[in-house]
Amino acid sequence: MATQEEILQGLAEIVNEVAGIDVEDVQSDKSFTEDLDVDSLTMVEVVVAAEEKFGVKIPDEEVKNLSTVGDAVTYIQSHQD
Repeated sequence: MATQEEILQGLAEIVNEVAGIDVEDVQSDKSFTEDLDVDSLTMVEVVVAAEEKFGVKIPDEEVKNLSTVGDAVTYIQSHQD
Protein backbone atom coordinates (compact mmCIF):
# COMPACT_ATOMS: atom_id res chain seq x y z
CA MET A 1 0.00 0.00 0.00
CA ALA A 2 1.42 3.35 -1.04
CA THR A 3 1.86 6.20 1.44
CA GLN A 4 0.43 9.67 0.85
CA GLU A 5 3.90 10.86 -0.15
CA GLU A 6 4.32 8.00 -2.64
CA ILE A 7 0.89 8.67 -4.12
CA LEU A 8 1.61 12.40 -4.41
CA GLN A 9 4.93 11.66 -6.13
CA GLY A 10 3.29 9.16 -8.45
CA LEU A 11 0.52 11.61 -9.36
CA ALA A 12 3.10 14.33 -9.97
CA GLU A 13 4.91 12.03 -12.40
CA ILE A 14 1.64 11.15 -14.16
CA VAL A 15 0.59 14.81 -14.49
CA ASN A 16 4.08 15.61 -15.77
CA GLU A 17 3.87 12.88 -18.42
CA VAL A 18 0.29 13.60 -19.49
CA ALA A 19 0.15 17.40 -19.21
CA GLY A 20 3.81 18.46 -19.22
CA ILE A 21 3.53 20.17 -15.84
CA ASP A 22 6.66 20.27 -13.68
CA VAL A 23 6.67 17.59 -10.99
CA GLU A 24 7.47 20.14 -8.28
CA ASP A 25 4.37 22.18 -9.25
CA VAL A 26 2.04 19.27 -8.44
CA GLN A 27 1.28 19.85 -4.74
CA SER A 28 -1.60 18.63 -2.55
CA ASP A 29 -3.22 22.06 -2.34
CA LYS A 30 -3.22 22.65 -6.11
CA SER A 31 -6.45 22.53 -8.10
CA PHE A 32 -6.18 20.38 -11.22
CA THR A 33 -8.17 22.83 -13.34
CA GLU A 34 -7.37 26.23 -11.84
CA ASP A 35 -3.74 25.88 -10.72
CA LEU A 36 -2.43 23.17 -13.02
CA ASP A 37 -4.58 23.97 -16.09
CA VAL A 38 -5.67 20.34 -16.54
CA ASP A 39 -8.70 20.12 -18.84
CA SER A 40 -11.33 17.38 -18.67
CA LEU A 41 -9.75 15.24 -21.40
CA THR A 42 -6.33 15.43 -19.72
CA MET A 43 -7.96 14.61 -16.38
CA VAL A 44 -9.34 11.39 -17.88
CA GLU A 45 -5.80 10.45 -18.95
CA VAL A 46 -4.48 11.25 -15.44
CA VAL A 47 -7.23 9.11 -13.87
CA VAL A 48 -6.58 6.14 -16.17
CA ALA A 49 -2.83 6.31 -15.48
CA ALA A 50 -3.45 6.61 -11.72
CA GLU A 51 -5.80 3.62 -11.78
CA GLU A 52 -3.11 1.54 -13.48
CA LYS A 53 -0.26 2.78 -11.27
CA PHE A 54 -2.05 2.40 -7.93
CA GLY A 55 -4.44 -0.47 -8.71
CA VAL A 56 -7.58 1.47 -7.84
CA LYS A 57 -10.82 2.09 -9.73
CA ILE A 58 -11.98 5.70 -9.87
CA PRO A 59 -15.58 5.79 -11.18
CA ASP A 60 -16.53 8.64 -13.50
CA GLU A 61 -18.92 10.08 -10.91
CA GLU A 62 -16.05 10.32 -8.43
CA VAL A 63 -13.67 12.12 -10.81
CA LYS A 64 -15.67 15.36 -10.58
CA ASN A 65 -15.10 15.34 -6.79
CA LEU A 66 -11.32 15.24 -7.21
CA SER A 67 -10.76 18.95 -7.67
CA THR A 68 -7.36 19.16 -5.97
CA VAL A 69 -4.30 16.94 -6.04
CA GLY A 70 -4.89 16.30 -2.33
CA ASP A 71 -8.42 15.05 -3.06
CA ALA A 72 -6.98 12.54 -5.51
CA VAL A 73 -4.26 11.43 -3.06
CA THR A 74 -6.85 10.88 -0.32
CA TYR A 75 -9.20 9.00 -2.66
CA ILE A 76 -6.44 6.72 -3.95
CA GLN A 77 -5.08 6.04 -0.46
CA SER A 78 -8.49 5.12 0.93
CA HIS A 79 -9.38 2.84 -2.02
CA GLN A 80 -6.19 0.83 -2.31
CA ASP A 81 -6.47 -2.92 -1.78
